[in-house]
Amino acid sequence: MNRQPIHTDLAPAAIGNYSQAIRCGSTVYLSGQLPIDPKTQKANTASVEDEIRQVFSNLRAVAKAGGGDLAHVVKLNLYLIDLDDSPKVNKIMAEYFARPYPARAAVGIASLPHGCRIEAEAIMVLD
Repeated sequence: MNRQPIHTDLAPAAIGNYSQAIRCGSTVYLSGQLPIDPKTQKANTASVEDEIRQVFSNLRAVAKAGGGDLAHVVKLNLYLIDLDDSPKVNKIMAEYFARPYPARAAVGIASLPHGCRIEAEAIMVLD
């Protein structure tokens, strides 16, 4: 199995023992992205809307570094501190993803690093 690590300075550096993404054949597995500004490496937690946009921007940067874009995402997993933020996620997600939308799960969790309210990970398939 040939695993190729993906890295970009346009998304936050890993805060643990993991790659930003791994490509295996035509499939790219994108690690969870927090709303961290890649320039400052600090969480952008001004509002939940800002967090959502930062997460999707980071995910897009990693997708591009992996040879695709958000249109190649087939599965999206979201982790939310408050599932009541789901309508905001849906609205902002439509700014970043085109129809048909990827398969998706939204999971309510107790906490995230740096006081963040959302994290997203994805699986992308390249043509």
